[in-house]
Amino acid sequence: MMRIGIPRALLYYECYPMWKTFFEELGAEVVVSSPTTSEMFNSGCSRSIADICLPVKVFCGHVLSLVDRCDYVFIPSICSVEHKVYSCPKFIGLPDLVRATVPECPPILDPDIDVNKGLRQLYHAIYKLGRPFTRSPLKVKKTAEKALQVHRGYRAQMQRQGLTAPQAIAKMFPQSEPEIEDDGFASDMTIALVGHPYLLYDEYINHRLMLRLQRMGAKVLFPEMVAEEELRASICQLVERPYWSYEEEVIGAGGYYLQSDVDGIISVAAFGCGPDSLMAEFLQRHARRMNKPFLNLVLDQHTAETGLVTRLEAFVDMTKRRGNTQVKSFYLSKLEEEGQEGLRALGIPNMANLAAAFRASADILNVSLIAPPVT
Repeated sequence: MMRIGIPRALLYYECYPMWKTFFEELGAEVVVSSPTTSEMFNSGCSRSIADICLPVKVFCGHVLSLVDRCDYVFIPSICSVEHKVYSCPKFIGLPDLVRATVPECPPILDPDIDVNKGLRQLYHAIYKLGRPFTRSPLKVKKTAEKALQVHRGYRAQMQRQGLTAPQAIAKMFPQSEPEIEDDGFASDMTIALVGHPYLLYDEYINHRLMLRLQRMGAKVLFPEMVAEEELRASICQLVERPYWSYEEEVIGAGGYYLQSDVDGIISVAAFGCGPDSLMAEFLQRHARRMNKPFLNLVLDQHTAETGLVTRLEAFVDMTKRRGNTQVKSFYLSKLEEEGQEGLRALGIPNMANLAAAFRASADILNVSLIAPPVT
């Protein structure tokens, strides 16, 4: 029985049930790397140049952990999964990047997935992927259809039952242990996390983000809990049409939760990711217009746990305080009583760390704060 290694990184939380079903139906054994550890993290970073984004460095670390445990490693080259919608370059060149950084890697199964080349080319890539296991195109076709059906059921399960990706995977495959568990913390507010699953669910690189928010009294929502139709409608409303693959995890989910009754939104992105940086900035501007608390977390290999916790605590505390609108209504009503139009901009001198307090106060009053540049 051939052993197929699947790194627990990048598209793992998107597609693992589909990939596992495909290979096991063809008679192979699927071997998954363990959750990210410091050893994986350090080994992946040591093999990569500084310009590569954090998720790819972590992916290389997972591949290294599979070197002696499998006969093949599955690393698809995904250019596009939707017509005229394109993947980030890291997904397109990932197999070649791994070959260059991990030369001891076992042979790589690297189908070229690009729907823009036509369905015939896509079917050929799938048949080529199944060729090491069977010579029957019909068996490969039936296996691919079943894998796609499992993938749709996986997505529907998360939407209907409000499960996270690790919880849904553990429920579908009982032999897998859930990586993130809901310990029943009491919640008095709702926070939505938007971003890619490889950042939201990797507890090592995000410093147990979900668990920390739950301990602070927040109920946490994820993009996978929103129906695909609503995600697509939010994208069309904000940017007319998607351009990047997996854009619904940021723009779609962010736009949906901006219109919902969540108390705050946290965007999680990797440092150096061009598409994510643009999408996060776009969401932040919309959140500012809608007066919705928004925090943009950028993760890299040097992100300190202490600094991240401090920002989370400040954001949660601010979000709870914003639930009480009496301060804002009091000041606005006083201005109306006095017949004033109200302040539109307030100038302040440089006051070092005190400027943060003035900005928070100005946000409550819907006033723009203007400070001179640093001398």
